[in-house]
Amino acid sequence: MAPSTGSTTWFCCGAAWGPCGSTGKGACGTCNSASLQCAWPNASAACFDITRPDKCGKTLTRRTCGHQFTITSLCNNKAVRVKIADCGPQTDLWCGEKTCCGSKCGTNRIMDLTPAAYSAIGSLSGGRLPCTVA
Repeated sequence: MAPSTGSTTWFCCGAAWGPCGSTGKGACGTCNSASLQCAWPNASAACFDITRPDKCGKTLTRRTCGHQFTITSLCNNKAVRVKIADCGPQTDLWCGEKTCCGSKCGTNRIMDLTPAAYSAIGSLSGGRLPCTVA
């Protein structure tokens, strides 16, 4: 898969951890806020039908539960390796949304990270980071 540039946010899943209360285990049944995991908008046909990254001009390869990605923050070049544990984000709700750190920007939400994964590359208080996914 060629690297894709966009933005990432964070979400809660599984047992209570950090800023998260206890929630569901995600589409894969394994999601946990304290683990290095992510939600991917093309984790299945059903997921893609909800998230529709194509409506924002994003072509994202189908990758299923357990697939690993490396996410790199464009703000500080920190990277984290994550596994798919859920479906999301709903990319089509934020078509054209731009997130920048200085002159480095990402457009469209292409990945959600668990708080553990997000905090490895940025501050949870920021909420959104421009990134590359490879």
